[in-house]
Amino acid sequence: MRVFVTGATGFIGSAVVAELLRTGHHVVGLARSDASAAALARQGAEAFGGDLNDAAALAAGVRSSDGVIHLAHDWAAGDLAESMVSDRRAIDTIGSALEGTNKPFVGTSGVMVLAPVRIGAEDDAGDPASAASFRVPSENAVLAFAQRGVRACVVRPSPSVHGPGDTRGFVAMFVQAARQHGKSAYIGAGDNRWSAVHRLDAARLFRLALEKGISGTRYHAVGDEGIPFREIAEKIGRGLGVPTVSLTPEQASAHFGPFAPFTAIDNPASSALTRARLAWEPQSPGLLEDLETGIYTS
Repeated sequence: MRVFVTGATGFIGSAVVAELLRTGHHVVGLARSDASAAALARQGAEAFGGDLNDAAALAAGVRSSDGVIHLAHDWAAGDLAESMVSDRRAIDTIGSALEGTNKPFVGTSGVMVLAPVRIGAEDDAGDPASAASFRVPSENAVLAFAQRGVRACVVRPSPSVHGPGDTRGFVAMFVQAARQHGKSAYIGAGDNRWSAVHRLDAARLFRLALEKGISGTRYHAVGDEGIPFREIAEKIGRGLGVPTVSLTPEQASAHFGPFAPFTAIDNPASSALTRARLAWEPQSPGLLEDLETGIYTS
């Protein structure tokens, strides 16, 4: 297929591009800068100039493709609400350009849209009271195109998408906080669980969703169903050679900054339906194994 990819030069996006090229697809990546275009060219992909807010360019790129994977978010304004408005506009542009074609449209959400504590499943709708409730309208907007002649589905990655080269994800931020404060930390007993997936496994799932995804379906990029946060913090502490400590919620705000509320979330998630429906099985190291190798702390 000729696959149009937004967010093609990001941490996940670049792995998706590599996976698509490896399996014989032609990739066209949306590029809003010369640097992004050059990065795509180095991978062997075609660059298409434009950005999420350029509706005419975005629609033209989509119409020239056999399918779309939408990974990008416009964080340039630094405003979450405006970013989500921008994302909804982009989804509407992409979906409308695909309407009536039965071409695949793979959107991106996250398992943090699920209600906490219980193990979340693919068929569970996004919870408006969840930690990532801001993603729920975008997820629903993609899936709505399943009723408009588009093979639309959504991939929900784990909050930790890990692997070599991760410098901006949650785990990288936890490591940075531990370096800065001279201690690795968790909140309370640290029993709250985080799901995780290696970026290469996530990339393979996006490719499978494009090729075989069932319209109107959600898929979970989950390798580790639920790791107690305390174990993540302990691995970070050992890797950096600093103590691992328990913090109160008030202390956590000073340690983790604006991301402190996320560190306390209990967000286990299953990928059982995804594995059954797409014959997807994680093959890369789990999060604790990645932390053990020192790719984050050395």
